[in-house]
Amino acid sequence: METIEANPNPFGGIVINHHRLTSDPEELKPQLYHSIDEWKEQSYKVAWLEVPISKAALVPVAVEAGFTYHHASEEYLMLTMQLANGAYVPPFASHYIGAGGVVLSRERELLVVSERHRRRGRGPAYKLPGGALLPGEHLVDGVIREVLEETGVETKFEALVCFRHWHGYRYDKSDIYFVSRLSPLTKEITMQEEELEECLWMPVDDFLSDDGVSAFNKRIVGAALKSPGLEPSFIDGYGDERQYEFFMPPELA
Repeated sequence: METIEANPNPFGGIVINHHRLTSDPEELKPQLYHSIDEWKEQSYKVAWLEVPISKAALVPVAVEAGFTYHHASEEYLMLTMQLANGAYVPPFASHYIGAGGVVLSRERELLVVSERHRRRGRGPAYKLPGGALLPGEHLVDGVIREVLEETGVETKFEALVCFRHWHGYRYDKSDIYFVSRLSPLTKEITMQEEELEECLWMPVDDFLSDDGVSAFNKRIVGAALKSPGLEPSFIDGYGDERQYEFFMPPELA
């Protein structure tokens, strides 16, 4: 019987070629057991099996053979199997990434929003516009997009001023939230009514003295006012701006 087509990775693992997988669970079963024995004989440490949605019927066969779930996307399920006892299987992505914008006008007005959906019994609480980055999206692009989507205000990225690291977020993952200072290119507000109850330009001193504003939001606005932050930069040898994004102190940027 032929071994399932697979390729080694640099870490002593074997990656099954999912393009060449059969769609028939009964055909896969003997092939998989035979292949596992072969890979163990060849001292591979971990087997990686990506099962496309179109071949989801193969998953029970893989689980029965000893594979476990690693992660999933909209298009596939990734499974792994330790071929050697104690072999290290790197975890999947552990964090969400979000970005918020401190949008300050020359008149010291701050762009703020109040969410429509909040815990019962809580009144309006002003905060900064922002949200989650899209896959493959840069921080600069993400925060500009989020501010525009929520408020209709176009902005220019100035600097990265701080970030927050929070464990126990959505689906038991951790969260990193970057806060940027932005300058407005427009002032007219077009509020995203599905998510927001209110959006306005507020004198920044009123925001900092408002008892309804969280200590976190006050602190990060203060950081944006006082700190020069980190500016977008480039490093020689990392020329693909679509892949890399760096931030440095102004004097090094």
